[in-house]
Amino acid sequence: MTHETYPKIASFKTLDSFRSWLDFQKIPLGLADDVPTDGTSALAQPLGPVGNRWAILPMEGWDCESDGSPSEYTRRRWLRFASSGAKLIFGTEAAAVMNSGRSNTRQLMVCDASVGKLKRLCAEMRAVHRTKFGTDDDLRIGLQLTHSGRFSHPYDDRKLASKTAYAHPLLDLKFHNCAANVVSDEEIADIIAHYIRAGELAQEAGFDFVDVKMAHGYLGHEFLTAYDRPGPYGGSFENRTRFFREIVEGIRAKCSGLGIAARFSIFDNMPFEKGEDGYGRPMAWNFAERPYPYAFGALGDGLTMDPDLKEPVRFIQLCRSLGISMICATIGSPYYCVHIQRPAYFPVSDGYLIPQNPVYNVYRHIAAVRRLRELCPGLITVGSGYTALQEYLPNAAEYAVRNHLTDFVGIGRMVLSYPEFCADVLSGRPLQRRCICRTFGDCTNAPRAGLRSGCYPLDCFYRDSGEAKILSSLKHS
Repeated sequence: MTHETYPKIASFKTLDSFRSWLDFQKIPLGLADDVPTDGTSALAQPLGPVGNRWAILPMEGWDCESDGSPSEYTRRRWLRFASSGAKLIFGTEAAAVMNSGRSNTRQLMVCDASVGKLKRLCAEMRAVHRTKFGTDDDLRIGLQLTHSGRFSHPYDDRKLASKTAYAHPLLDLKFHNCAANVVSDEEIADIIAHYIRAGELAQEAGFDFVDVKMAHGYLGHEFLTAYDRPGPYGGSFENRTRFFREIVEGIRAKCSGLGIAARFSIFDNMPFEKGEDGYGRPMAWNFAERPYPYAFGALGDGLTMDPDLKEPVRFIQLCRSLGISMICATIGSPYYCVHIQRPAYFPVSDGYLIPQNPVYNVYRHIAAVRRLRELCPGLITVGSGYTALQEYLPNAAEYAVRNHLTDFVGIGRMVLSYPEFCADVLSGRPLQRRCICRTFGDCTNAPRAGLRSGCYPLDCFYRDSGEAKILSSLKHS
């Protein structure tokens, strides 16, 4: 099988040349001609209490203390988020609600040991933003609550200690899980109690809202496809959403005035693996026997795996009934279909060569959000997946907000390499091309090697560190 080589974004020297290539590729990605700098741009407009349409997405830094509290590395990243120019810090960081649900031994954890440092850091973020932009009245900061489930490494970064929602025929094979990893109903009750306690601590620390993570194959997301699980947390849609519902209802009861949002994988995909040629390919599944049932929100036909949004729409309706009006939209998982979830031009070190055009998968993110908004009028959305557009991210962001394809445009990797990105776009300052994320993937390669996450190619703080030398040696070996 032959694979197409995709031109790098930097090779398109003008917006028109990029548009021509998109037309040739038949990717109907909308791009604004420019982003007005006189305050009339769509990106500059407030929405409710939030001062503009830029959002910073939650990421994991692999750089917290062993007790789960933020370190000086965490503090540096968060203060850069606060000075980015974005007025919505959606989730700040993926924070584990309990030790057994940490994705790594240095993941942030919301617990009694960390709440004091979180409170000081949240206040410092507001002060930094206020100093740079004159006010923090229109800044909203959230904290993402998560349990890593199948991908938990609480005791050893190289040894999984999975907690799964059900036995999964492909993912159990891919990640060497077993039936003993499936959580019991009693364990679920304890996990839910930890989510509720984490909500209380987040409110005590001064966050405006919490983001309950229902994405990327983590435990909450996995429950959405627990069709085969017996009992009250599997089978019917009502049962498969019970975990989420009990978390939200519990936080509501304990935390009056705390906002609740959700990061949500609109649709999933087949798990991918590296083929003999190094490129990603779907794992084997007998579609003649039955459609693939475990990709929430997707057709299980094995051909397109295009969105099938009947159940995602039901999930949004459930969110609304629980008082949740804002979701951060994503697709897929970084563990088993990373080219879809995080479009990039370079594979991660333990991954596979890209089997699809990265810009096509950016478009899939945007199109899925647009369609969900059409089906759920009034839904407030934070889009993601834009970083691979690089120089042309501002044009796509302005177009998307101006044409009501999303309410906010979220950026993740880009803010690691270029923390002033949002402010530069809004002010009309020329983009600093040397800071633009080129999707090299070292912010993922480093954690895969047990190192802190950061932009090793472009941020001198990481580039000049001892860990950069370790990472370089591991990549070359």
